[in-house]
Amino acid sequence: FTSRQALSLETLGHLARTAPVNSPPDLAVAIRTCLALAVDRLADFNASLCVLNSVGGRGVVHVFGRQALPMVWDFMETNPFNTEAANWRTCYEVVDKVIKNEGVNRNCGTVSRANAAQHPLPDDSAAAFVTDPPYYDAVPYADLSDFFYVWLRRNLPAEHGSLIARTLTEKEQECIVDPVRKKDRDFFEQNMRAAMSEGRRVLQPNGVGIVVFAHKSTAGWETQIQAMVDAGWIVTGSWPIDTERPGRLRAQGSAALASSVHLVCRPRENPDGSVRTNEVGDWRDVLTELPRRIHEWMPRLAEEGVVGADAIFACLGPALEIYSRYSRVETASGEVVPLGDQLDATGKVVTRGYLSHVWEAVAKEALSMIFAGANAEGFEPDGRLTAMWLWTLSTGGNGSTDAGSTTEDEADEEEEETGGKAKLKGGFVLEYDAARKIAQGLGARLEGLVSLIEVKGDKARLLPVAERTKHLFGKDEDAAPAKRRKKKAAQRTFFESLDEVEEEQGGWGEKNVPELGNTVLDRVHQSMILFAAGRSEALKRFLVEDGVGRDARYWRLAQALSALYPTGTDEKRWVDGVLARKKGLGF
Repeated sequence: FTSRQALSLETLGHLARTAPVNSPPDLAVAIRTCLALAVDRLADFNASLCVLNSVGGRGVVHVFGRQALPMVWDFMETNPFNTEAANWRTCYEVVDKVIKNEGVNRNCGTVSRANAAQHPLPDDSAAAFVTDPPYYDAVPYADLSDFFYVWLRRNLPAEHGSLIARTLTEKEQECIVDPVRKKDRDFFEQNMRAAMSEGRRVLQPNGVGIVVFAHKSTAGWETQIQAMVDAGWIVTGSWPIDTERPGRLRAQGSAALASSVHLVCRPRENPDGSVRTNEVGDWRDVLTELPRRIHEWMPRLAEEGVVGADAIFACLGPALEIYSRYSRVETASGEVVPLGDQLDATGKVVTRGYLSHVWEAVAKEALSMIFAGANAEGFEPDGRLTAMWLWTLSTGGNGSTDAGSTTEDEADEEEEETGGKAKLKGGFVLEYDAARKIAQGLGARLEGLVSLIEVKGDKARLLPVAERTKHLFGKDEDAAPAKRRKKKAAQRTFFESLDEVEEEQGGWGEKNVPELGNTVLDRVHQSMILFAAGRSEALKRFLVEDGVGRDARYWRLAQALSALYPTGTDEKRWVDGVLARKKGLGF
């Protein structure tokens, strides 16, 4: 705050605390409380972290346009009594609107401050348990709340003394992941499990629980579900619901979440209210039931118009019910099957978790809706992600958008004119939130697939195969020294890139073949590029002599991509050309 901003807020706070109110004592406290809340709201618009509202055309953007204290180059200061934008009048009018809206409600709630792991409600006292818990490591809630708390503590009437006794908000027991405070994933899972156990305790045996969760991190997502299962909940449904306002500052040209997943759950309890801990599921039975359950749900969802990214998460709930109705699931040898994959120190999967089988079943069912006999078994995350991405586009589902065709020069010029909001070039484009849900729902990480996915602003692009040439055949461009990009007279074709890579590798003569890609998808894309470039002999050696064509997954994925790539695209022509050579090569 600047000196005059702090002075204006302190002056208004003093007037709110000492306002003469000719009303009964309880009403006087309520009035002064509302005035203190209005001052608190004004602080959000009257700080040195506010910027000019370039979208609305006037006024300032409040401090918390997103859940962080922003770093701004230039701030905008307004008169708290101006008549055009956010001001003292609009702040207390908002409080007045809340009072009028709540005044017509016949049922009034009771708000209490308590530790979520030590709830004040008695056992079996609530018909519903609805919570929007902390999002793993996404938001430092307590630290940010101090921005408002210090003004509330100064301005609230003394009657609220128990709520404002601390100098700052409590942070020691906050359930988040915060390396600075030495709160890791285990800390989060342990505290979330305790909070979820308390929620189950206060819920009636026939009650319903709703847990809202929205996070980009797959680790955060898996940890939340694991805590719920360990706490004695059976997840029965999962519904992605658009919960964020598209026009908010956080969503303007950025990779922001637009929806939240609502997990529907029921208590896994004995009649006396204790958790059922002696029910052990047979891994073979669980694996047998999983594809049947997905097969029941996916077509039903499609009939209701739930497709693409939303369909993935809508199938997750029924799939989790199979796993979470047991206290644990064991293999025939007695080994416990984890929910998520277990990794070693190098990040390699040591034990596959249940969720990886769910992603596989969902991808397989989605592909079977495109053409009969699809089999997604053995596909790596990038292959499943590509298939689901293209399926979402083919259904015209949530988040699908037209990429258009923009040359690199046009994109450069547009970026210079619009301050970095260039239109994505070619490829297959989805809204970022839809792409994020697809990746998270398939156990993949967008940030780990930079050679396949490009995120720019509020859009995500599945790269055209031609743009992957350098990555697939040569050195990764990310490893090259960073240079300022200069405008070129003409766009380089991927054929020129292929020639350059071949020359660097000493030519692909009778003995040499391109280095094999790391995944099945990479190898399919490599063969598509060789076909498009007319490298028939290199393609033959790649498929036959190097053994790529002997991998059944290769042909399954190629067939799936043939059905999913839009008609008329280069990718569709190239993959069909590769498939046409299958029989002639003896496969």
